[in-house]
Amino acid sequence: MVRSSSSRIGIDLGGTKIELLALDETRGEVLRKRVPTPKAGYEATLYAIAALVREADAALNAQGSVGIGIPGALSRATGLVKNANSTYLIGKAFKQDLEKTIGRAVRLANDANCFALSEAVDGAGAGAEVVFGVILGTGVGGGIVVRGEVLTGPNGIAGEWGHNPLPLPEGPDLPLRPCYCGRSGCIETYLSGPALERDGGDAALGRYEERLARALAGVINILDPDVIVLGGGVSKVERLYRNVPTLWEKYVFSDRVDTRLRPPKHGDASGVRGAAWLWGR
Repeated sequence: MVRSSSSRIGIDLGGTKIELLALDETRGEVLRKRVPTPKAGYEATLYAIAALVREADAALNAQGSVGIGIPGALSRATGLVKNANSTYLIGKAFKQDLEKTIGRAVRLANDANCFALSEAVDGAGAGAEVVFGVILGTGVGGGIVVRGEVLTGPNGIAGEWGHNPLPLPEGPDLPLRPCYCGRSGCIETYLSGPALERDGGDAALGRYEERLARALAGVINILDPDVIVLGGGVSKVERLYRNVPTLWEKYVFSDRVDTRLRPPKHGDASGVRGAAWLWGR
C-alpha cells in the first residue's frame, strides 16, 4: 500500500517537456524524470502528469505533496488558466482537473515564480533581498522574490515582463512582431528560444543581447533587484553574463549598476524544485 510521506513532488510543465522532481525533508533529490510534453494537447497533458505522479508514488512507496509550475497563471476572478504561452491551457480549470485526475490536492503557480523562489532560497540569489528570476525558453516569463517570499500581486501577474513591449524598438526590431496574446512587439516575441532560432545569422546573438539589455534595464529601473537570475534554454549561453551587464548600463537611470546577472545554480532543476516547495520549505 502507498503510504503518506513528507516528500514533496514538484512538476514543471513546459512547452517541450514535463519534468518531475521529488525532494525529501532535507531538500535532497530522491527522484527525477522528464517526458516530452504531449502534442495532442490538454487531456493528454493531464494524463501524462498523472502517470508521472503515479510512477513517483510507486518508486517512493509514498504519496508526496504535489506542486506544479505552469507557463501561465490562474485568474483570481474565475480560477481558470490565463496568460499561458501553451495556449491549450487558457480558459481551462487545470488545477481542478488535475486534482481529479491524480486524486489529491495540488498547489499551482507560474513557472517563473517557481524558478525565482528556488534560486532566491538557496540558489544564485541566496541571501539577496530582491531577486528577479527570468525564464528564457519556449516563452518568456519573470518572477519576483522579496525577502524569500514570492510576490504575486492582486492580479496574479507580478513579474510578467514578457508581455510588456520591447523598449526602444528600431532597425531589425521592426516591424513589431505579432504575439499570441493578440498584441505586437511583446518582449517574448524577441527573447524566447524560438525567437532566437528564427533570427539566425552571425549577428543574431549580438541583437539578442542588445534586446535583453534593454528589456532588463526596464526591470532594473522599476524593481532595482539585487540579483537577476536567468533560466530556460537560452540561459546556457555563457556570453550573456559578460555582455548584457555592459550593454544595459546606458539604459539604466543610475550613475552605476550594481545589479548582478547570474546563471541558475540549480540549472534545469530550479523551476521544478520551486514547484516542490509550494507546499512549504
